[in-house]
Amino acid sequence: MTEHYDADVALVGYGPTGLTAALTLAGKGARVVAFERDPDIYPRARAVTINDWTMRILQDLGVDDRVERVVEPQRALRWVTYDGHEVMRVEHPPSTLGTRGSKPRFYNIYQPALEAELRRCADERDNLTVRFGAEVVAVDQDADGVTVTARDRVTGEETTVRTRYAIAADGGSSPVRKLCGIPMHGDTGNTLWIVIDCRVKRWWPDRDFLTFWTDRERPVVDIALSAGNHRWEIPLKPTETEADFPTDAEVWPLLRALGVTGDDVEIHQYAFYRHHVRMAETYRQGRVFLAGDAAHLMPPWAGAGMQTGMRDAYDLGWKIAGIVRGELGEEWLDTYEPERRPSAEFYTRIAVALGRVIKQEATPAEIEAMNAVPPNLVTPWEPPLNAPPTLTAGWLRGETGDASVVGRYLPQPLACDAVGRMDRLDALLPGGFLLLGNDVDPATLLTPEEKAGWDALGASYVAVRPRTAYTRAATDLVDLEDALLPWLDRYGVQAIAVRPDKFVAAADKTGLAVPGRPSATASHQAAAPHRKEEIR
Repeated sequence: MTEHYDADVALVGYGPTGLTAALTLAGKGARVVAFERDPDIYPRARAVTINDWTMRILQDLGVDDRVERVVEPQRALRWVTYDGHEVMRVEHPPSTLGTRGSKPRFYNIYQPALEAELRRCADERDNLTVRFGAEVVAVDQDADGVTVTARDRVTGEETTVRTRYAIAADGGSSPVRKLCGIPMHGDTGNTLWIVIDCRVKRWWPDRDFLTFWTDRERPVVDIALSAGNHRWEIPLKPTETEADFPTDAEVWPLLRALGVTGDDVEIHQYAFYRHHVRMAETYRQGRVFLAGDAAHLMPPWAGAGMQTGMRDAYDLGWKIAGIVRGELGEEWLDTYEPERRPSAEFYTRIAVALGRVIKQEATPAEIEAMNAVPPNLVTPWEPPLNAPPTLTAGWLRGETGDASVVGRYLPQPLACDAVGRMDRLDALLPGGFLLLGNDVDPATLLTPEEKAGWDALGASYVAVRPRTAYTRAATDLVDLEDALLPWLDRYGVQAIAVRPDKFVAAADKTGLAVPGRPSATASHQAAAPHRKEEIR
């Protein structure tokens, strides 16, 4: 008897993480039902930035051009004291991941506007159903699927759906995580912060810097958001509480102390929050997966909290969609946590370290260490916030590290196909798995067994030629910007195997056979020091 499913995936939560999962899954052929307890988009702007890695994911989903209309390039980051001394600066060079007229590395966003555009894109997916005002009250699973029970918040009516898998993208307090009994380990800071969102009335000098005003008592985050919005995040003193700021009138003195007046902005809204450093004990229970804040919470200093969730969702989405289409086996689900947990840990460590700088807790030696360039690198050094992402574990073959191409994110220069069509590299590459040759047909470097393994995954084979040579096959591409071939030469490889998410899975230098199971298991520890506190 064939199992009946109402959809392939149940998605709980419809913020940026849930939306990315919905767009990925539905765009790649899976049937999705999403549950969102709130009827409208959360009105407060929480996240403030996205970078070129996130934008390249949106490019794969076919929505990057639309998102670019509601975001703005970010100039740079700086850490300064109130007397004008610049402690540290991170400049943003042009992106290597999405070039076409020099794309930015970072963009300022206004989260409600970003979410609204992503929802409009998702509305166009025929195989996606969204139930607003539906609160998930039970998640039951067995060997074959998941049964999700949701209650209508207006009528109280309960309904169930049966799906193959479920993704909990329902935030830091995740009801689904609690229903699954998965603990959260970590800590919450004692300091209460006020977040003041304003509408800009006039430009002021250097408004487009993302500025961290470093001070032990009043460190301030000063952020230009997109669409004419600006934000200040200010810690309250131990003697201050939310009750001390009942109206805008009580908030204005905080802004005036920074030199901001009613001539510059008008207060749109404000809220209060505390910083968290927490990590779920596991990202998976059977057929239920945690993504975004449901799996990890980090301080805001690296601007990576929302983006880490969106990347979780994309990673899960393309893998589950491949399983649903019958192209991948269920063992691919074992790669999710080993690949995504290290990334969440990495950005949490950065956020904690940058928080020490802004609060003037970091020593000069620590600050120097943050900017120190290791000697004898093969890969050109970039500050961690600017550097392209890497995979350190998961579906890979061969060692990762500075001198290895394995685990690296494929650059995306301008390229040209064999008949002269120019575009960004991803637009010219076939979808799915592929092998790229360094001025060679990569299929000629494989043993029959290796080729059979890649053929079973539906892989394509593409030779990348220099602009000074002829193409030799209809599938050849030309490296117009002299960027991709030198990148391959740097790591001494003739061919690489590239995953659908554009991470390098293998290279001829260490073996081009299809990788096996995940290369490492994920740590079950949070990324930064914390109390042994368990939150269910």
